[in-house]
Amino acid sequence: MAIEVKELNHVAIHVSDLEESMRFYRDVLGLTLLPRPEFNFPGAWFAFGAQELHLIEDKTLLDAPRRHHHFALLVEDTYAVKAELNDRGWGAIVSHGERPDGAPQLFITDPDGYSIEFTSLPWRK
Repeated sequence: MAIEVKELNHVAIHVSDLEESMRFYRDVLGLTLLPRPEFNFPGAWFAFGAQELHLIEDKTLLDAPRRHHHFALLVEDTYAVKAELNDRGWGAIVSHGERPDGAPQLFITDPDGYSIEFTSLPWRK
């Protein structure tokens, strides 16, 4: 029997301060908070499109670089996203440029140092 993957369902990350991370994902990125089952550990779920981001509070999370992982969010215009992040006071912008195929890429970090990529479709010539 073949494995038929239908879509990416969710990304889960451990965060050191759940309230701080919730403020970032809700107030800075504007993600919608979703209902979450009553697990026996603190966390929060957010929607991005049809997929979800699951935050899991981990007070033992070590302060360490987390740039070796990232998730990418498809947006209409990375330049507009960058301007909005600046307006909302989020200055943790790592880089903004284009891939070799012309797709704009904006990389930022969240409160725990996770990399988040915003990307748009490559420019059509």
